[in-house]
Amino acid sequence: MKKLALCMTAALSVCAAHAQVKWDLPTGYGANSFQTQNVQQFANEVDQLTGGKLKITLHPGGSLYKANEIKRAVQTGQVPSAEFILSGASNENPLFGVDSIPFLATSYADSKRLYMAAKPLQEKLLASQGVKVLFTVPWPGQSLYSLKPVSTPADFSGTKMRAYNPATTRIAQLLKAQPVTIQLSELGQALATNTVQNFLTSSASGVESKLYEQVKYFYPVSAWLPRNATVVNQKAFDALEKPLQDAVLKAAAAAEERGWATSEKLDKEFIKELSAKGMTVAEPSDSIKKELASIGDTMTADWIKSAGAEGQAVIDAYRKK
Repeated sequence: MKKLALCMTAALSVCAAHAQVKWDLPTGYGANSFQTQNVQQFANEVDQLTGGKLKITLHPGGSLYKANEIKRAVQTGQVPSAEFILSGASNENPLFGVDSIPFLATSYADSKRLYMAAKPLQEKLLASQGVKVLFTVPWPGQSLYSLKPVSTPADFSGTKMRAYNPATTRIAQLLKAQPVTIQLSELGQALATNTVQNFLTSSASGVESKLYEQVKYFYPVSAWLPRNATVVNQKAFDALEKPLQDAVLKAAAAAEERGWATSEKLDKEFIKELSAKGMTVAEPSDSIKKELASIGDTMTADWIKSAGAEGQAVIDAYRKK
């Protein structure tokens, strides 16, 4: 009988092992990022809600796949789940880059409305690639840093403005500034040598890179709030039992709500810290706001041309207050 009991215990253990599903989830962002911490909390909640039947192992900092390889990896089923920045895929389809159109949605409330306007088409596009969206969370907005105070659009003319992608290059040109390609890691040296005099980046970058040590003026223009998406391969999701699917969706909904709230809270805290470190934090003048809005209109029109009828539909839906 004892031997039979041992056999039954072993058999049950094997069944339990087979019942457990394990997912790897790569992200290109570091373990200390609030985005990564939010995804980790999502994984922990899935574990709790499923009684350990679904284990999600997070791989931060591009440790499993490089950031630019992650979307492809989940799309092709090399990994069941992943997190990536949506606008990083805008070379595939402009719809992925709607949240990075400058000066279109410049607050969390507007960013949420733009997200809801774009959500059906973005989810349909990803579904056609075999990918299901679980949740998306924005980064703090890209704001303006300057070595000298800027009170009118003319103050940008002839200055050297940091650029790190086509959009920031275009913004510099429209402001009649000279775009200079500088990566964030090189920005301190560029400021020290007067290679760059103003630039757009988030409040988080200002604190984490100690930009307040060299730059004295900060204008919270929130040019755009790019979003990260946490997704799952559709086949991997479909393979789950219904209670596990429900648990994943419940944890995802909580992660999205928590992530948006955390991003907005941190943005305010980072801006306060920049001020505490000696930076002058000021609202941009009306003339600068007007000029940036005009740039936004120009670049929105450019984006619609590239995105076509679907892009126009997203912008129309967003602009319906």
